[in-house]
Amino acid sequence: MNGHAFTLCGATLVARPTGALWWPLHRLLCVSDLHLGKSERMARRGGGLLPPYETRDTLDRLARDITALDPAVVVCLGDSFDDLAAAAQVEAEALPPLTRMMAGRRWIWIEGNHDPGPVAMGGEHHSAFRLDGVTFRHIAQVAVAPDEAEISGHYHPKHRISGPARPCFLIDGCRTVMPAYGTYTGGLSAQAAPLADLFGKGGIAVLTGGTRALAVPLRPGRGGVRRQAGWR
Repeated sequence: MNGHAFTLCGATLVARPTGALWWPLHRLLCVSDLHLGKSERMARRGGGLLPPYETRDTLDRLARDITALDPAVVVCLGDSFDDLAAAAQVEAEALPPLTRMMAGRRWIWIEGNHDPGPVAMGGEHHSAFRLDGVTFRHIAQVAVAPDEAEISGHYHPKHRISGPARPCFLIDGCRTVMPAYGTYTGGLSAQAAPLADLFGKGGIAVLTGGTRALAVPLRPGRGGVRRQAGWR
């Protein structure tokens, strides 16, 4: 596996190059911010017209992660659909592959700010989900309890060491903010507020989108971060 293993308040997790998070102990796969139906929502609201293939591409990538890992539990960490109308519009396209992926495993939808209500596609619906001291929620809380680890999404963090910024995980000892998994999602610089305010000097960014996940200091020293061989 070309992921980056790390420990979050005692839980051993793996940040995958795909942008998914893997918890081997519980065979739990977590993805955030799928934003299915984004092109439909933009067209409906008079925005730019994008090729309407992002739902298929996002679900194809998710299916590959599920095939590779065979999780017992899948957590979708909010904003799984770009809005509730988009969920209804893309149901015919999204429901068959989602039904296949959901079969035989526990599937948990966390409410996001784009999809605040449950969707009619089965699974469980929670505002937050807690397992072994780890809380999954859509938006990070400013203060986390001493005995709590937090995994969240929402901000679509990106970071760069050279070339264009890449979607990334942001990680410290008790908190992880996940990258957006959706094909048409944008991103917020890890150096920008409020992300910069959530992580101290010990935070790292794990860049995704290449053949392996690459961990770098979130705030490098004066020498910067040297490009590592094999990263692409």
